[in-house]
Amino acid sequence: MSDQELQIEAPVVRATPKESDSRSLRRKLATSQGGLSRVLRWGYRAAHSFSVPAPRVVIKPALWIFLGLRSTYQFVARVFVCEPIFKAYCKKYGKGLRTDCHIHWIMGKGDIVLGENVWVDGKIAITFAARFADHPLLEAGDNTQIGDHCDFRIGKRISIGKNCNLSGRTLIMDSNAHPADPELRWKNEAPNPEDVRPVVIQDGVWIGKSCIIFPGVRIGEGSIVSAGSVVRTHVPPYSVVAGNPAKVMFRLKKPIAPETPAQDGSSL
Repeated sequence: MSDQELQIEAPVVRATPKESDSRSLRRKLATSQGGLSRVLRWGYRAAHSFSVPAPRVVIKPALWIFLGLRSTYQFVARVFVCEPIFKAYCKKYGKGLRTDCHIHWIMGKGDIVLGENVWVDGKIAITFAARFADHPLLEAGDNTQIGDHCDFRIGKRISIGKNCNLSGRTLIMDSNAHPADPELRWKNEAPNPEDVRPVVIQDGVWIGKSCIIFPGVRIGEGSIVSAGSVVRTHVPPYSVVAGNPAKVMFRLKKPIAPETPAQDGSSL
């Protein structure tokens, strides 16, 4: 074959007559030095730079009214709608459970068990898969905070300890949702039950924003997972990890437990 026969012409995308006429008119108005074009350009710039005076004696009361109405709406939505609906999903919860003024996205059937003074901020997503356990479980201990847009995908169990802080947009899953074998994926098969491994986050852990916690991971007590980390392996207690995959950056000093006084009042 000749070189000309081997050449493949790229398809030419042609504008419709209406699109072509519209572009030509806009370009003409933008470049023309005619009187009408200059007046239209001046009016366009003036409209986009127009500003209304805002004397404080007027705008301050308006701001207070707006803030009051917003706070009232958030209180009513949280106390009488969003929080009761979330509590209805829970199998068990302690005193002081708080939510935000958003209805959380919960799919499937599973158990949610929360301790006391748990704060579920913003709007989170919880997805249960009944295939791997009769009662998939999400549990969180006392004084734990869960940030906005956290995502939990649970086939068996995700356990979060006490005094933990999960920052927003964190994804925690105990299953990869698809099998590793490509042939099984092509057939839309479910993952192997042995690949569904519970995730355990021990007490006092702080997980930064936008982290991903993979199946089977255990994060040790008092550790910190830096923002944006992808955690695929166990995290030792009292350590700081970061990166993709997350690695130990340095160790934290373990707090010293207070001494227990003797029964007779003397120190041990």
